[in-house]
Amino acid sequence: MGDESREGVKLTNLDGPLFDGAEATKRDLVDYLDSASSRILPALRDRPLSVIRVRPGQEPFMQKNLPKYAPGWIRSVEMWAESSHRQVTYAVCDDRRTLLWFANQRAVEYHPALLKTHLILDLDPPADGGFTRAVQAAHLVRQALADSGLTGAVKTSGAKGVHIFVPVGDEVSWEDLAAATRAVAARAERIDPALGTTAFIKDDRHGKVFLDSTRAGGATIVAAYSPRIRPGAPVSFPVAWDELDQVSPRDFTIHTVKDLTGDPWQEQMPPVQELPQDLIDEGHTIPIARVQAMHEGKRRKRAQGG
Repeated sequence: MGDESREGVKLTNLDGPLFDGAEATKRDLVDYLDSASSRILPALRDRPLSVIRVRPGQEPFMQKNLPKYAPGWIRSVEMWAESSHRQVTYAVCDDRRTLLWFANQRAVEYHPALLKTHLILDLDPPADGGFTRAVQAAHLVRQALADSGLTGAVKTSGAKGVHIFVPVGDEVSWEDLAAATRAVAARAERIDPALGTTAFIKDDRHGKVFLDSTRAGGATIVAAYSPRIRPGAPVSFPVAWDELDQVSPRDFTIHTVKDLTGDPWQEQMPPVQELPQDLIDEGHTIPIARVQAMHEGKRRKRAQGG
């Protein structure tokens, strides 16, 4: 059966396959998360957590609500979830014991709620674009940031995309942070409009990399070092800017980075920076993507007589 206990958490069925194509067992997941706990926990601590679990023979599913059968020692927080329009009891993963419990629940992906401490851009290549296109777009964002006197850290998403984080402190308002994020994406798009796009509606992207500026305020993003439910069980992994063109997401898996020392995500994260006022001001002139897309969708439906 492959059962054992760690930190008082009973671990079960460790020798079973993790998911189709994972090339890993549940034990591999538990061992990886245990070895990475000192690196992944800082990204999860004090933050409402959503996880993606995968049970044998079932499709992966996102779990927001902490199950009623969860042990009482797991900390939780109640929050209104705008996406599902309901009150949700989120888990807060503060320690190794909680992380091990989630690992035993076959929670593969860890998506904490975002804080106001980072400006974040998620670069999503088209279906036929691949990771190389996301990397090219990341260099556009890096240039747009540099032109504004800012610098960020970059990590693979663990899938085909790239995430860029700019630490900005928490004194900025959500509205100003979201505005600055929109402005950075718009400036990156202007550098090479044939490569990157801020178009929220997929049909309007025309094979370009989506420079997603919508993460500020209520969203989640996969944590650094979190595994992904993808072939080979890759993890979202920090990469130095000067190495970004030489890597592949498949280089970083629960097997290849299990014995990592140090914390390159924290080591590569630049100091807290102040957002330039002109960036914030420009962003406030740019419509909020989701709202704009909703109105555009209604307009197109009316135009079609729907």
